[in-house]
Amino acid sequence: MIGVIATWRDALHQVLDLYERKRGAIQVFFPILFLFFIVLNIVCYWWAIYTAFPQYMMTHEASHYIKLQIPVGIFGALFDSLSFFITIWIIRRALASTKTSEYVFHLSLDLVIAVLATLWVLFVFTFGGWIISLWESAPEELAQRGTKYTNRAVQALQDPTGRENAKNIYFGMIMGVSAALPTCLHLFLFFLSLFRKLKSSLLPSRNTEPDPQEK
Repeated sequence: MIGVIATWRDALHQVLDLYERKRGAIQVFFPILFLFFIVLNIVCYWWAIYTAFPQYMMTHEASHYIKLQIPVGIFGALFDSLSFFITIWIIRRALASTKTSEYVFHLSLDLVIAVLATLWVLFVFTFGGWIISLWESAPEELAQRGTKYTNRAVQALQDPTGRENAKNIYFGMIMGVSAALPTCLHLFLFFLSLFRKLKSSLLPSRNTEPDPQEK
């Protein structure tokens, strides 16, 4: 396992070096990053809508969900951009650590970001939907919307196999794709390192000594 961790460190170091060499000026990089996350969140939003709740677009509330993509994209991009730079900081701290336990601990902090992303999705749909209701001249109570989405989350945890609850869980997972990118990167590099280590241990090592017949 120590060899796997070492290979994992090297791969993560290469990714960080690539980022630092290609990033350029932060004044240019950040707007591009923010725009990327806006587009990604809106794409995930419509993907989730049309695969989980397509009937919403065939009711009088269709215009509400069309407008909701705006706060979903903007607020989602705010969280994802912040978590991106936090992830870069975590990677630097992990690579600077001398102990394997510290290295794994730092990278596991991305799981905390994933949990916070779930709570952020609830906030976005609560606050964003409330803003849209003001735009539509049909204001809703912010607390009432918060209670509605909180109850959906609690019901999904209590009965995840229920039809509607399963759809809500699926919807939340799709909306959390952007926030899960750092965790997916770490897992990909880990399994890639594990594969490389197993491959090198299974393949016969080449004999570096010269053949006596060739002397």
